[in-house]
Amino acid sequence: MSTDKEDLAIDEEFQSVDEDEEPQAEPAKTNLSKRRTIDNMLEERRLQRQLADFDYDL
Repeated sequence: MSTDKEDLAIDEEFQSVDEDEEPQAEPAKTNLSKRRTIDNMLEERRLQRQLADFDYDL
């Protein structure tokens, strides 16, 4: 570590965020819809694995 004081470069293009602005939240309905879609895809993959493991010799 050096003890010399170095000039720090400041990025002039930095966009400040207003503290008054609240981040735009997605509606709960959209989030629920996405969650259900993911759950359905995971369930389908689980069932496909079970079918692949199933012994068809009867």
